[in-house]
Amino acid sequence: MSAASPLNQTTARNAAPGSGPVGVGIIGAGNISKQYLDNLTIFPDVKVHVIADLFEEAAEARAKEYGIPEWGGVEKALSHPDVEIIVNLTIPAAHVEVATAAVNAGKHVWTEKPFSLDRESGLSLLKTADAAGVRLGCAPDTFLGAGLQTALRVIQRGDIGTPLTAMTTFQTPGPESWHPNPAFLFQHGAGPLFDMGPYYLTTLIQAFGSIRTVAAVGSKAKNVRVIGSGPKAGEEFTVEVPTHVSAMAQFESGASSHSVFSFESPRQRMGFVEITGTEATLSLPDPNYFDGDIRIWRAGDEDWTSIAATGPANGRGMGVLDMARSIRAGVPHRATGNLAYHVLDSMVSISESMESGTFVNVESSAPASAPLPEDWSPETPTLGGNA
Repeated sequence: MSAASPLNQTTARNAAPGSGPVGVGIIGAGNISKQYLDNLTIFPDVKVHVIADLFEEAAEARAKEYGIPEWGGVEKALSHPDVEIIVNLTIPAAHVEVATAAVNAGKHVWTEKPFSLDRESGLSLLKTADAAGVRLGCAPDTFLGAGLQTALRVIQRGDIGTPLTAMTTFQTPGPESWHPNPAFLFQHGAGPLFDMGPYYLTTLIQAFGSIRTVAAVGSKAKNVRVIGSGPKAGEEFTVEVPTHVSAMAQFESGASSHSVFSFESPRQRMGFVEITGTEATLSLPDPNYFDGDIRIWRAGDEDWTSIAATGPANGRGMGVLDMARSIRAGVPHRATGNLAYHVLDSMVSISESMESGTFVNVESSAPASAPLPEDWSPETPTLGGNA
């Protein structure tokens, strides 16, 4: 059974005093840090003060690449007086430990997905942050991009009638063919469900509301896989988790969905999301990206009609910026810890269903995220400029 619903992490009491750009410290100087830094170093409402990593030479290299003035070990970011938000880009197994340390240091925290690897540590983090009066945010923030925001506006204004069902598909042969160090993607807390599920489930939750019940089956085609590229090419590693998952979900609205998450398909089919309503079917953009094509097929049509996406699509870091602006304004941010926990709870429930062969109830909930205004501009300073 799922744990009880987490505490509310969106209340205005989580506002921080002060004005001007919000100070950011990054922990984790790996590949994904580049995607965040490409944006966070040019958004005028945030200022990156420090990059930290267990390997301080990696932090130094990344800091010099982006002109960040300070670098060092993890404590360097946690103790920095000008850092208000820690952006936690560590490996999944370290997410809760690092986030808890940041909360205990009085910092707000943005964490890469997944929020945690189990309900117990996720709930503990939510309660610790609530007691400390700080905010938690979590990837994915792709649903804040122009593509999915436009699609959600289409649904919310009733263009497809009442939303009823959804189908999503993510299928690839597996990341070991291209990733130079892929073993962690096949360990506990990863696999196609925990690695890619957050993008698809977050999108479905935004469209339908909280998930109430899930059922799933899963399989593992190989116990050992081989790295196909990079300096470790030819090395074998153990597969710990199911590499093909077929999951059904029923939402609080009564709508339902069927999703496939697979590292076992020679044919790649990624980013397939269709939502069908009483009047039309909507084809959504790939939820792993911030932009993309939107199409609608109305009853009686002979083909799809394209819909132009409107709004910002800058990429990773939009959720950090929304969190920063919301802290200053004392209003809820959108990619909350509650939402991330509900996604995590749903994925754990899917895993439990695979093991038990039964339906599993999902007891947590996530309040709907407010739409992002179409004229919301990451490049426009709203907090007094970048100083």
